[in-house]
Amino acid sequence: MIQQTKTENQTIGLGKKLAKNFKGGEVIILTGQLGSGKTVLTKGIAQGLKSKNIVNSPTFVLMKIYQTARPPIKQLVHIDCYRLPDPDQLAAIGITEYFNRPDTVTIIEWGEKIKSLLPKKYLTIKIEILKNNLRKITVK
Repeated sequence: MIQQTKTENQTIGLGKKLAKNFKGGEVIILTGQLGSGKTVLTKGIAQGLKSKNIVNSPTFVLMKIYQTARPPIKQLVHIDCYRLPDPDQLAAIGITEYFNRPDTVTIIEWGEKIKSLLPKKYLTIKIEILKNNLRKITVK
């Protein structure tokens, strides 16, 4: 699936739309350059999962967990690997325990940096910045 968005609200709306199809256990890798909208898309997914939390980038803390209210999904785990020097740091804090849990959706920004830790099955969402603020969002 390929979508284009031009505004932050459209990207959030796409995140909400994607979240409607989640059943729990999804691991999602977000790729794209800095400022492409990975965290904005995550905000939309969180809203689609009925989280009341304010979602922001976990760049400096590596991981944040948001409670959700859309059964069977109880939590959204949001990870940012941008500043991660070593994937073993995430392994040490138990990140793999969240993968594929039926009550959890896991979103990993810059997930390509931790390929060795990822489960065999995951969804990749690539966000590209085109001209005039247009974003091309590819889900595979």
